[in-house]
Amino acid sequence: MASIPLLRLSLPLHHHHHHRQQIKSNAVLLPHPLKPTLPSQRRFRHPPPKSSTTTCSYTPTPATDRLISAASYFLPFFNGLQYGRFLFVKYPILAAPFEPLIPLLSLYHSVPYASFVTFFGLYLGIVKNPNFSRYARFNALQALVLDVLLVVPVLLQRIITPGRSGIALKLTAWAYSGLFLFVVACFVYGLVSSITGNTPYLPFVADAAGRQLED
Repeated sequence: MASIPLLRLSLPLHHHHHHRQQIKSNAVLLPHPLKPTLPSQRRFRHPPPKSSTTTCSYTPTPATDRLISAASYFLPFFNGLQYGRFLFVKYPILAAPFEPLIPLLSLYHSVPYASFVTFFGLYLGIVKNPNFSRYARFNALQALVLDVLLVVPVLLQRIITPGRSGIALKLTAWAYSGLFLFVVACFVYGLVSSITGNTPYLPFVADAAGRQLED
């Protein structure tokens, strides 16, 4: 019987303890009166930027421009073959690659003033003609500038006669042989580049040709 009053006393305490926990839980859930709550902002994901692709268009060089450019380099090549005579005498085997060109060379030299006519034909007909592309005009002008440079050794030889023996003749042979190799290298380089549609830039020639073409 004594346990009944204790049981009665324990019930309100338990109920009061439960009520206190409920108040604490409500206090946690309720917002603070001095700290107003802001509505939560939704994070919008921006779509990834679209990758822009750039396409490069390649315009091939017309066949007419390539043909004119390739043919222009034959002028300094034909006029520069004379500088290889010392190499041909010392090494006859070097003349073998040029034997197929002998009929064409004979025809070229059989025409009176062929070099003179071809020079001004390229200059007035192509270089100074705006109807042709810059590619063809530049290559023709490079060939003409190279052909003008080949005249300088001939003029020096007429002014200063090297003689038939001695150190002067050896220096002349070395200079002519080096000039011949330079002309052949420029011819092959210009011819192959023109056939493939690329722009050749000849040493000691390209800068002068570019400046004259811009003027």
